[in-house]
Amino acid sequence: MIIYESSTSGFLSDVENEIIVDRLYDVYQKKIGRTSRNEIRSWDSSLQRMSNVLRDREIPRDASVAIEFKIPNTGKRVDFIIAGSDGEHDHAVIVELKQWESVQKNDRLDAVVVETYLGGGHRQTTHPSYQAWSYVSLIEDFNQDVRDIPIKLKPCAYLHNYLIQENDPLTDPHYAEHIEKAPVFRKGEMEKLRSYIKKYVKYGDKNNIIFKIDSGRIKPSKSLQESMANMLQGNPEFIMIDDQKVVYEQILHYVKSCISTNEKGVFIVQGGPGTGKSVLAINLLVQMIQEDYFAMYVTKNSAPRDVYATKLKGTMKKKSIDNLFKSSGSFHTADKNEFDVLIVDEAHRLNEKSGLFNNLGENQVKEIINSSKFSVFFIDEAQRVTLKDIGSIELIKQFANELGVKVFEGKLASQFRCDGSDGYIAWLDDVLEIRETANQNDLGMDYDFKIFDNPNTLLETIVEKNKVNNKSRIVAGYCWEWISEGKNNRDVHDIVIPEHNFSMSWNLGNEIWAISDESVYEAGCIHTCQGLEFDYVGVIIGDDLRFENGRVITDYTKRAKTDQSVKGIKKKIKEQPELATKQVDQIIRNTYRTLMTRGQKGCYVYCTDEALAGYLNERIQRVYDEQQEVKEMLVAETKEEYK
Repeated sequence: MIIYESSTSGFLSDVENEIIVDRLYDVYQKKIGRTSRNEIRSWDSSLQRMSNVLRDREIPRDASVAIEFKIPNTGKRVDFIIAGSDGEHDHAVIVELKQWESVQKNDRLDAVVVETYLGGGHRQTTHPSYQAWSYVSLIEDFNQDVRDIPIKLKPCAYLHNYLIQENDPLTDPHYAEHIEKAPVFRKGEMEKLRSYIKKYVKYGDKNNIIFKIDSGRIKPSKSLQESMANMLQGNPEFIMIDDQKVVYEQILHYVKSCISTNEKGVFIVQGGPGTGKSVLAINLLVQMIQEDYFAMYVTKNSAPRDVYATKLKGTMKKKSIDNLFKSSGSFHTADKNEFDVLIVDEAHRLNEKSGLFNNLGENQVKEIINSSKFSVFFIDEAQRVTLKDIGSIELIKQFANELGVKVFEGKLASQFRCDGSDGYIAWLDDVLEIRETANQNDLGMDYDFKIFDNPNTLLETIVEKNKVNNKSRIVAGYCWEWISEGKNNRDVHDIVIPEHNFSMSWNLGNEIWAISDESVYEAGCIHTCQGLEFDYVGVIIGDDLRFENGRVITDYTKRAKTDQSVKGIKKKIKEQPELATKQVDQIIRNTYRTLMTRGQKGCYVYCTDEALAGYLNERIQRVYDEQQEVKEMLVAETKEEYK
């Protein structure tokens, strides 16, 4: 979608006659309906500068100009496009316009990040060269017409208010890789920008280039398909078996059936911890990409997205990876049926509102269903772990019904974690008093479950297990403050248990905790490990879960102030004490259930509450006693047979 389109001549005339703002405002109101004249006027300066750039007799007056092109599958917009030909190929120069006056170099983060004055204060943001290049990369990855014609896209950035400095941080070698892909032009460099445009736009637009970019068929590139296929080839982590394969084939069938008949569909996949929801989701993504569907993998939690993206490094561009793995808050600006298939993992973690301040959109469930022709929701309602988690089967069906969408359902039951034991999950639910089960004294198969009376020993054991294949980690309940000054320093210890002279850091913010080599010495929380699995997991249970008067109890007041999962609970308890108490109790129990089911082979536990440790040991002893009774009974029966 484009807000403004004209020839170079028409654009120059509109700016000269001071009607460009009115034209932009009228079209913006008609197509989007959310803006103000003041917001449009903020572009006035940048568009005046671009008109000065284009007032060069060697820039053809019949080249095409577009302003505010919305990139499909995102809420991002290209500021300015000028399109024409160099005599051999059609070109479109993508210009990212900035009114910045200065920037600061950021050495601490990736080389795409700078700091500048935005929104009333200094903020970290992407370097304008990277931003322009990433927009081009995104369009090339998904616009088939751009690839096939082809239309050559050339990115650059123009900071017309930016004063050139000695040892300029904007053009520091730190950012050289990105500036090489998309040159940046500053105040006083108008002639350089003109030369860049004239290199690619020597003749006018005879082939409706802007129209083809705007209306091009949205399909992923072949290289994207091959990269995804190569990721799975021979990878045992992503092989589907049993009911995974059954549900997978069902979903493929309904996707093809619904899309071919122009009907919308929703498929809900229920499955507990370790039933292979994520494996199925990734396989679906690959198949959809290979079959030319416009598909994306969606999660609220960034941890699994980061891990999958890291596994794809070296096979494809970072921006291409980012285009496949999206946050659930990315769809409040999407158009109806903008995507073919959205695959939503951890759907129980969906929120009502989106955005940093939870003030964008209406409801993430509704927005995902609305913006896709077919949506797949993988869900386990017992893994909702914050007050904001609203994803439920009932809610998905409610919005599907409102939008007139067919609903299909499937269930994953086979257990691929916890040593393949459904028994352990049922036993844990009983132990944590989440639900009564018939399985009070059976861990199922030979799952390695142990209680440690010293956190140092727990850590030593996990470190030893981790030496095998880097697949063992420590996790903890969110009962210790996250010290922001030390978020990238392992020597700053957030979790402190003084009676055992024990301390360790929460996971660092500058690495992928689940797979980084040294992160075994850091503790993950629910937000960094949900949706992931390890061979062995060591769980530190804090004071928010205790054993008193013969019952397992929860205590939200022991949660850290930095924990956002129970933010607003005090107000809720005042307004609706019974409902709020029930909600926060469930969140704490679900949190530990999730933490204690991250291990495929074993779960080791330390409790800050000695009474809880005693209770867990007593429950394990019951398991051993029952196992011994069974063995003695079998021996007795065998002896009887041989009499």
